[in-house]
Amino acid sequence: MENFAPLITRYRTRLKLASVLWLEGFLEACCLHRVAIYCLRSKQLMIRTGQCFLLNGFIFLGSIFILRYLILPTLERILPCGIPDGYQEQCISEMPIRLYAFLRLGLLQLIYALWFYPLYIFSFILSTIWYNDIAQFGLTVTAKDGPANLIQSSQREPSTSQNATPVDKPTDLGRVMIGIAEQGYSILLLTFFFLEVYLTGFVPYIGKALNFVLLSWMYAYYCFEYKWNFSGLRLDKRLDFFESNWAFFAGFGSPCVLAIFFFSPLVSYGVMAVLFPMFVLTAAGSDADSVVNADKTEWRGQELGKLPIFYAADKLLMRILSLFPVEHQEQTSDKKTH
Repeated sequence: MENFAPLITRYRTRLKLASVLWLEGFLEACCLHRVAIYCLRSKQLMIRTGQCFLLNGFIFLGSIFILRYLILPTLERILPCGIPDGYQEQCISEMPIRLYAFLRLGLLQLIYALWFYPLYIFSFILSTIWYNDIAQFGLTVTAKDGPANLIQSSQREPSTSQNATPVDKPTDLGRVMIGIAEQGYSILLLTFFFLEVYLTGFVPYIGKALNFVLLSWMYAYYCFEYKWNFSGLRLDKRLDFFESNWAFFAGFGSPCVLAIFFFSPLVSYGVMAVLFPMFVLTAAGSDADSVVNADKTEWRGQELGKLPIFYAADKLLMRILSLFPVEHQEQTSDKKTH
């Protein structure tokens, strides 16, 4: 038993450190007051954030509210789904009830086809463009607030989120192609990771818990990816920093997931579309590297170790890419080594 004592102590220390880093990430995500400060300092940022709230919060979520609390009750009153009290003896056949149900379902599907689904696609495309603008305006504000941090980060090796140095603009076609290939690989990797997140929801007993943790990591990565893109941090450096500080990012993504975890898919999308720009701005102003290093210093250099979060998605993606011609494989390997 004495031989296991150091091992138990080590794991207990790591568990405490993981809890501290998770809490630090959670608190960083909850610093939403930064959104108001940044919007007051940038008129463009305020306009884009307001447009995002107007489209997703007022129009999209408002449409769902009107559907649930106005259209549906009206349809149920006009086309009742049951036999009213006092009319049981007169309604010998169930044919009218079935007809009403069919008409009600048909009208609902027509509303979804002509309004909600086009609105969802329109909102998704426009919000994606606006998120990029919001991140860019937010990073411009943070750069003005803390130029010293940018200077210090440019003097160090870009191995973390704060150590990212702005890359030079591509001067030839090769650099452009490498950037496009890296961005494409990142999109595919996150797509397969999203598939992994979706499938974990069907695991018995622990599926919901796994789904929550994986969703937290996914949203945290999305929030910080804008910052890493504009700072020029390479994909391998991003993944290494993210997987090395998995507890912090699990905490950062938890408020995002808590806001949508218990809603229906359409409502979850609307809520997340409103809140996501706020978390992107919070990530833009977050000094994640300093927070993590401060905790490690406080815990005498203790580290949690790297957790291969994207291992399954990466292996599956590489297996699929291996089915393509050799030239594509060589380009992919060159992208990962550079």
